[in-house]
Amino acid sequence: MKRGLIAATGVAALLVSVAACGSDKDDKDSGSGDSKGKTLTVWFMDGSNPPGWTKSVQAEFEQKTGAKLDVQVQKWDGIQQKLTTALSESTPPDVFEVGNTQTPSYAETGGLAELGDLKKEIGKDWTESLNKPSVFDGTQYAAPWYAANRVVIYNKKIWADAGIKDVPKTRADFLKDLEAIQKKGDAEPLYLPGQNWYFFTGLTVGTGADLVKKDGSKYVSNLADPKVTKAMEIYKQYQAFSKAPKDKDEATPQQADIFAKGKTGAFIGMGWEAATAIKANPQIEKDLGYFTIPGESADKPEGVFLGGSNLAIAERSKKKELAEEFLKIALSDKNEGALAKEVGSIPNKDALLASLKGNAAAEAAAPAAKGGGTTPLIPEWAAVENAPNPIKAYMTAVLNGKSPEDAAKQVEGDINKRLSQKQ
Repeated sequence: MKRGLIAATGVAALLVSVAACGSDKDDKDSGSGDSKGKTLTVWFMDGSNPPGWTKSVQAEFEQKTGAKLDVQVQKWDGIQQKLTTALSESTPPDVFEVGNTQTPSYAETGGLAELGDLKKEIGKDWTESLNKPSVFDGTQYAAPWYAANRVVIYNKKIWADAGIKDVPKTRADFLKDLEAIQKKGDAEPLYLPGQNWYFFTGLTVGTGADLVKKDGSKYVSNLADPKVTKAMEIYKQYQAFSKAPKDKDEATPQQADIFAKGKTGAFIGMGWEAATAIKANPQIEKDLGYFTIPGESADKPEGVFLGGSNLAIAERSKKKELAEEFLKIALSDKNEGALAKEVGSIPNKDALLASLKGNAAAEAAAPAAKGGGTTPLIPEWAAVENAPNPIKAYMTAVLNGKSPEDAAKQVEGDINKRLSQKQ
C-alpha cells in the first residue's frame, strides 16, 4: 500500500490532451450472470489493490455478472503518458485507478465517463472531502476509492521522560508538549524540515486558504492571502522546535530514518512511515505511538492533505454498464470496509471508519479526514508542483526570516507562469 499512497499523495504531472469521443453504453446485458463471454479490464496502480481484497472483489464480480475480470497492475513511473495514450485509443482500460489530484486533468481532456447516475445510486453518503476531487466543473467524473493523511508519530518514552502524561488535544497543547521536551534537553522535540509542503497544504486547508485565485479567465498565485500567511505562521511555530534543514523536504533525508535513531520526540508523516523507522531500528517499535494532528480547538483536528485514489470509467469504454457494475461491487460498504481493514486506508464513507479499529495509525488519521482537502483541483495546478517547487521556496524564505508577503512576491511570477501553461 505504501507505494500507492505515496504516489497518490504526491502526483504532479499534467497530461497532454486526450482525443476522446463520446460512446453509447453498448453493453445492455450487464445484469446478474448475463455477461458471459465478456471481459472487463481494470487498471490498478502498484501497491493499491491488496491480494485479499482483490480476490474477493473479482470473485463477487464474476459470479454476479458472468463476465471475467482482467486486473492489470500498472507502475506509477510513466503512468500519466501511458494512461493518456490508452484513453485516446479504441480499447482503453474499462475501469482505472487515478490519483485524486490527477482527476481534473483527465476529466478536462474528455477521457472520463460521467458518473452522476452512479453517484445518486451508491454515493449519497460518500464523505464530501473524499468525493470533492472526483468532481470537475460540477460533474461527477470518478468515484472516491480510498484516502490517507498525515498523523503525528511520536516516541512515547521521550514524551514520558519529559513528564507528558497524555497526547495533546489542541495545537496549543501540542506546542506546550514540544516545549517540555525541549526543556528536558535530551531529544529534539520535533523533526520538521522546512519544505514538508504537504503538511503546509494541510494547514492551509485548516485556515480556509486557497493557494490560487481567479484573475479574469486565468488562475494566479494567492500566496499573499492572509489565510495562507496564517498557515505559514503555524508551520513556523512548529518548525522552531526542529533542527531539521529549512531547505529540505521530508524525504531528504527520510524523516523516518532520523526518527528511528531514538533522539526525536515526534514527526508528522504518513502512518506507513512508522514501518520505515522500525526497519531501520526494530528496537523503536515498543516506543511508537500515534495521534491526530490537533487543531486550534479540541473539537476540530488540524486540516490535512488528503492523498488518495479515485476509480473512473473510460469514456471510450464499450462496456460502461458492466464497468458500473464493477464499481458498485468494489465500492460497496462490504468491500470498502474490507479494504480499510486490510491496509488501513480511509474508506469513502464516515460510517465505515469503524473498519479501522485496531490499526493505531489509521485510527489516528481518521478523525481529520472529514475536514481534509487537497491542492487546487484545477488542471493547471500540476505544473506548479514540478521541481523546483516554488511553494517549497516560499516556505524556506519565510523560515529564513523573509516576511510571508515578500516571500510570496518572490515566487508569484514563477507560479503564475506555470499556471498559464499546460503540459
